Amino acid sequence: MENRTNFFHLHLISDSTGETLISAGRAASAQFRSAQPIEHVYPLIRNRKQLLPVLQAIDDAPGIVLYTIVDRDLANLIDERCVEMGVASVNVLEPVMNAFQIYLGAPSRRRVGAQHVMNAGYFARIEALNFTMDHDDGQMPDDYNDADVVIIGISRTSKTPTSIYLANRGIKTANIPIVYGVPLPENLLAATKPLIVCLIATTDRISQVRENRVLGTTQGFDREHYTDRATISEELKYARSLCARHGWPLIDVTRRSIEETAAAIVALRPKLR
Repeated sequence: MENRTNFFHLHLISDSTGETLISAGRAASAQFRSAQPIEHVYPLIRNRKQLLPVLQAIDDAPGIVLYTIVDRDLANLIDERCVEMGVASVNVLEPVMNAFQIYLGAPSRRRVGAQHVMNAGYFARIEALNFTMDHDDGQMPDDYNDADVVIIGISRTSKTPTSIYLANRGIKTANIPIVYGVPLPENLLAATKPLIVCLIATTDRISQVRENRVLGTTQGFDREHYTDRATISEELKYARSLCARHGWPLIDVTRRSIEETAAAIVALRPKLR
């Protein structure tokens, strides 16, 4: 029987950026192979005037409604109108807030965008992102000891996107390419503060990614050598030997998303302290 993908409308209403909703909606949608959501994201909905056109859009394209709205009157309006339209709606944060209130014995402040205030944590994330961009691909090797994490690995093992993802969580991250036969920087070997972790993948996976990468016409670049499986195998062997020599952990990213790789690195940090 032919497999067919069914599409459905997924309406995500938030009084903030909508990041929480997008993550929740995609996590739930991923459990249904035959159903693909058409996402409609409505961020920064904070009053009735902004909400009414959203409700009309839902009426025009019925589906599932997820929302994170702190204001009770707006939340009640969404629920009432969704009932009238025969549309399922879920207040994603309310069960979590209720659990917090019961356990802590105190009501929530119900402050819009409370997780996005420009506090010390916010500025720490900005600092981490600046550090990470400055230390991408082996740049500025003099201060590796100021990093929280240093990611090493051969070309095309997702070092840069993983570093940026970690930086967005406030983790100063540098990344350094491993080049076959080339020693790593002395400042890295002397560093005592950062967690140093190596990303690897299967030979086939790296070759595939390198084949698909759009490369410039750098003088002296050898595409055939770059994608050759035997060469990649030697590069990986060299990376493994470096890690074995220095006791650095390896993470295989072949079947991991950037988020999963970052989570694995975060989990390693307290274990190796």
